[in-house]
Amino acid sequence: MDNPDKSGPPPKIEVIGTVPGAPQIPDGAEAMTIFVTLPPSSPGAPPHRHSGPAYGYVVKGAINFELEGEPVRVVEAGGTFWEPGGDVIHYQDGNHLADEESAFVVTMFCAPGQPMLTVVEPEELEARKHLRAPR
Repeated sequence: MDNPDKSGPPPKIEVIGTVPGAPQIPDGAEAMTIFVTLPPSSPGAPPHRHSGPAYGYVVKGAINFELEGEPVRVVEAGGTFWEPGGDVIHYQDGNHLADEESAFVVTMFCAPGQPMLTVVEPEELEARKHLRAPR
C-alpha cells in the first residue's frame, strides 16, 4: 500500500485552454460532464443550443466545431472548445475523420429545469441563416 505521506515530484500542470471574459453560468445551474464518442464520419448532434456555457476537450481524433457567427474549425486531440450557451446556435460537432473515431469530454452548465441540449427547428435555422458565418 502506498504511503500517503510519501513525498515525490510535484504534479505537472499545463494550461490547455482559457476563455477570456467567460460567460455567465445560470443561477442554480447543474454542472454536467459527458464523454462523447463519434464514429467515423458521424455528423454529431443536429444544430442545437445549450441553456448555459459548455467547455470541452478533444480526447482523440478531430472534430468539426461551428458556432453561430464563427467559421467551422477543426479541433484536434488535445485541443479545447467552448460555447457561451443561451441563444447561440451550435451548428456542428461532428467527426472530422472518415476512417476513425473521435471523442471529446464536455462540461455543461445547464439552467435549472432546462434540458442539456435543445435541437433548433428548421424554421428557426432558416430565419437565422444570415447569422451563420460564410462557408
